[in-house]
Amino acid sequence: MKSHDLERFITAQKGVFQTALGEVQHGKKITHWMWYIFPQIQGLGFTEKSKYYGIKDLQEAADFLHHRVLGPRLILMCHTLLALETNDAHQILDSPDDLKLKSCMTLFSEIPDSDPVFEKVLKKFFNGLKDHITLKILNLHR
Repeated sequence: MKSHDLERFITAQKGVFQTALGEVQHGKKITHWMWYIFPQIQGLGFTEKSKYYGIKDLQEAADFLHHRVLGPRLILMCHTLLALETNDAHQILDSPDDLKLKSCMTLFSEIPDSDPVFEKVLKKFFNGLKDHITLKILNLHR
């Protein structure tokens, strides 16, 4: 996957990333940015935004993670979540975005030699459990 394929995320995050980071730092998501800050595998959502920002496969997820802007931002958001006192993703993100976080963390934790932060978020907020539908979709692509 070429980096220009990830431009949809760079474009969407312009002017929004700092807002999203601030909301997470304060422990409460208020605005709408989940699709392009914590992306999921394609096939989970059926809205136009979820389809557009859906990650096509594990290779695109790896490209996102290794992108010079997107990867560090995703990891920063994860560390920001881990720094919060609460372990209740629903309290921070509400529904269904708490489930989207679990799906996103599952996706990025499946990348070989991935950053351990994704497993840490799963452990803190979801008792270490991964999203089984994300895993099922990923297995179809392997």
